[in-house]
Amino acid sequence: MRYLYLHGFGSSPDSQKARFFAEQFAALGRRIECPRLVPGPFSEMTLSGQLEVIQAAAGDGEVCLIGSSMGGYLASIFAAQCPGQVARLALMAPAFGFPDRWIRQLAPGEFERWRDDGFYPVYNYAAEREDRIGFGLYEDAAAYDDFPQIGCPALIHHGRRDETVPVSYSEEFAALCPSAELRLLESDHRLTDVLPQIWSDVRAFFGFER
Repeated sequence: MRYLYLHGFGSSPDSQKARFFAEQFAALGRRIECPRLVPGPFSEMTLSGQLEVIQAAAGDGEVCLIGSSMGGYLASIFAAQCPGQVARLALMAPAFGFPDRWIRQLAPGEFERWRDDGFYPVYNYAAEREDRIGFGLYEDAAAYDDFPQIGCPALIHHGRRDETVPVSYSEEFAALCPSAELRLLESDHRLTDVLPQIWSDVRAFFGFER
């Protein structure tokens, strides 16, 4: 069994959560891989391109995925596309409803400017600087389901105070997916203040001994 951690939008394998899970796995004598989901220019990011990276990292064998935010959404898409390969999903504030949710958060006229200009300014947390994303991200994402249909067990942690991805999205996903369990936490989108609790749940979910 291989284990992959999928980071969120504008994040990287060096994020706080990625390092946290790598340390917890190492303490158990296990290994979790965290591929860089956007190896090329940030402006050329698409869901399809990130899914190709996940497939390359997963190989042909069985995998368990831990995904944060957009990484959680990508994990669910990958599980829906490869139902026999993904054994379990552990999702943290998964970004379901992308891209329509993204569009609703834009100010009036910004979507049209993004479409006409071809790019939209965002902050790239991995590079720690202002960057931009191409309109191709939206066009590509429109082909994917807001709530992918998965059959494998899924454990979702979502903060009640999440203003980036409202908890209602995970609630809707859990209502549509009998194999998913949702646990609500008193936290925000980052969930960094409740990582020990999440790890305790994930460790049991993956069947790891203490």
